[in-house]
Amino acid sequence: MDTTAAQFPYPWQRCKIIHLVRHGQAMHNVEGDINREALLSPHLFDAELSPLGLQQVDRLRKEVHASGMLKRIELVVTSPLYRTMQTAIGVFGGESLGEGGNDNFSAISAVSWPQIMAVELCRDKMMDGEEDSLWNPDVREPDEKVSVRMAQFMKWLWTRPEQEIVIVSHGIILQHILYVLGNDSHPTVRSALCQRFGNCELRSVVIVDKSLMGSDSPL
Repeated sequence: MDTTAAQFPYPWQRCKIIHLVRHGQAMHNVEGDINREALLSPHLFDAELSPLGLQQVDRLRKEVHASGMLKRIELVVTSPLYRTMQTAIGVFGGESLGEGGNDNFSAISAVSWPQIMAVELCRDKMMDGEEDSLWNPDVREPDEKVSVRMAQFMKWLWTRPEQEIVIVSHGIILQHILYVLGNDSHPTVRSALCQRFGNCELRSVVIVDKSLMGSDSPL
């Protein structure tokens, strides 16, 4: 098979490596397996990781360290919810999480090596303080609005100087990020790329900024 037409060289400065990670199993996932309505329960909104979720985080941490990935990652962007913060710090932070997790961080905080930045990916704008004044527990954001939000988030990500970045978030958010990135991909590639994330699954992609090559959308 002639593969010449499929080879597209791009300058490294126009590319980023993005690692997408869904949080480990949290207590709302456990309750949701029993009763789906529990996923919308207010007391489980900011659920912590379950014992299995902590094990998943520990396993991924060991894989990340063994692969050498941690030495290359320059930035970790995480949702500020407790389960995603636990996952981000447990996998990519300086210390692993023990039973009971880690209570030594607030809703928005930075942790060194690599830098861990908590950013609200789901609301109308990036959060710039400790409180999420835009959260409305009675309204579920429609998929169309999430897609717009993720397109805005990816534009923000391109303003970052880092070239190898981790995003730790929620399954549906990560899927919508991949929908945005895969808009001009072949349908079979897009379908495989955008499958549902498992708890603590890590999925990596290389994205290219084509804005100087006749396209406004990065791939």
